[in-house]
Amino acid sequence: MNNSNHPGSGRADSNQHVVVISGGTDGMGRAVALGRLDRGDRVVVIGSNADKGRHLLAAAAERDADDRIEFIQADLSRIADVRGVIERIRSRYEVVDALCLFANRQVPRRIVTDDGVEKTFALYYLSRYLLSHELAPLLRRSDSPVIVNVAGVGVTKGEIYWDDVTLAGRYNTIRAQLQAGRANDLLGVAFAAQSDNPIRYVLYHPGFTKSGDLGPLPAPVRGLLRVASLIAARPVEEAVAPVHGFIDGPPGAPLTAIDRGRSLPLTLSSLDPDNAARLAELTAKLLAGRQSEG
Repeated sequence: MNNSNHPGSGRADSNQHVVVISGGTDGMGRAVALGRLDRGDRVVVIGSNADKGRHLLAAAAERDADDRIEFIQADLSRIADVRGVIERIRSRYEVVDALCLFANRQVPRRIVTDDGVEKTFALYYLSRYLLSHELAPLLRRSDSPVIVNVAGVGVTKGEIYWDDVTLAGRYNTIRAQLQAGRANDLLGVAFAAQSDNPIRYVLYHPGFTKSGDLGPLPAPVRGLLRVASLIAARPVEEAVAPVHGFIDGPPGAPLTAIDRGRSLPLTLSSLDPDNAARLAELTAKLLAGRQSEG
């Protein structure tokens, strides 16, 4: 992990938000980062690709906003990198107003990280769990804190494989994505259920969007997705417009679930509180095991 740019950490005025964005160098995350800069906010972007980080910083400079953006290069599928990002943010910012979680990547074959976690689960779910919980003290200092978890709420396909979240012997890309997506749903439920919690949690499903890095996928799949995106995908700016709304005016409820503009009932089977508590316990044990081994 390394830091590519570090502006001052103070607010320019009381209306300025400090916004942290994971997966912010590409697609929707990048659009939100630049949109927040255009609104005068201070932005911290986390991404794994140094070249994309440099391009983002160049785009910020073109807006005369290079003093309000910080890019932190990190592999968020690695627990040590996520913790390093968290420590860096804690050391430089007193308050975080919004945490926007976009980081995800299709993984065509099963990869187990050095932490013993299946890579999709590590990047798509576990990094979001750590960022949500461990940046909470900074979020609590905000007058209107919000976490926006951009995943697949409203989709009820997929499940948590409680006996084997690493998907040994049953891995495929779609199954891994669906499992991590359902885990993010449950993360929101458990986070919002904490007592005395002022942080609003939004689960947001933008639908099929012209966004993301298709590079890891096989060429035929990339081709099909590009054709499909020309026909059915939403433009990125349209997909991220609600995210700006959540930052500027967080919902009043502890948990909000939005699927392509529709408010969802929190009674969905994929938002079951018992499963949320079960996953929180499983995750805490997994992280405790990694910490003790480290």
